[in-house]
Amino acid sequence: MSKIKTRQVEAGNIKIGGENPLILIAGPCVIEGERDTFVMAEKLKEIAHGANVPLIFKASYDKANRTSVNSYRGPGLKAGLEILSCIKEELELPVLSDVHRFEEIGPASEVLDIIQIPAFLCRQTDFLIEAARTGKAVNIKKGQFLAPEDMRFVVEKITYADNHNLLLTERGTTFGYNNLVVDMRSLVIMRELGYPVVFDATHSVQLPGGQGSASGGDRRFVEPLARAAVAAGVDAVFLEIHENPDEALCDGPNSLKLSELGDFIKQIVHYSKTAG
Repeated sequence: MSKIKTRQVEAGNIKIGGENPLILIAGPCVIEGERDTFVMAEKLKEIAHGANVPLIFKASYDKANRTSVNSYRGPGLKAGLEILSCIKEELELPVLSDVHRFEEIGPASEVLDIIQIPAFLCRQTDFLIEAARTGKAVNIKKGQFLAPEDMRFVVEKITYADNHNLLLTERGTTFGYNNLVVDMRSLVIMRELGYPVVFDATHSVQLPGGQGSASGGDRRFVEPLARAAVAAGVDAVFLEIHENPDEALCDGPNSLKLSELGDFIKQIVHYSKTAG
């Protein structure tokens, strides 16, 4: 898989795909507070720099797809983008967040280096084209209900808007109720479409709705799945990180603990160097 040629996509000062090394996309599921998020970004930058792995910081300003209407969603568009803009400028990190509504796309594109399309919106034609028309890099999560080969139609919708700064992300496929599995063949199939592939290692171990009013997860499988995906030749690994996942306001059960990230990166870098 690593020998499959893909386009090079640019996000800020980072290049993804082509002949470039493995990229880390990491951060908390949702912005829980201005200071905490900034400190998290600082720590992630330090860890990634020590491992010589380029970092793109991710955090959601609004998790509009939570299980329950009572779940914490984040600070909202305006306040969230201000926090991400501060991280981008002061820490010189590219930033990524997800958009859920048409009216978010314009303001988000003024700050974000990568606009992310959530999995459940990956087939919304007009929404995809509007995001693509910003000219920004667009990361599309493959829907849990889609076969990997069907992502070619998603690619067509983005390129219809004359945007080739496109990333495709695997985040698991629905397997019965409240469960996801990762078919590693999907990484090969999607990369054959000619664009960089990202492996979302933390959402892939999620158990949607597994806790009744919230999603569960099993973070012990994050590292082995990431090792397998990197060995298969993905271009980037996506991780949700938290200081204390058990106290996270969103996606704690499937988030990786910050203190474990250093060793995790060493593992995946090793497999990246031996891929192919």
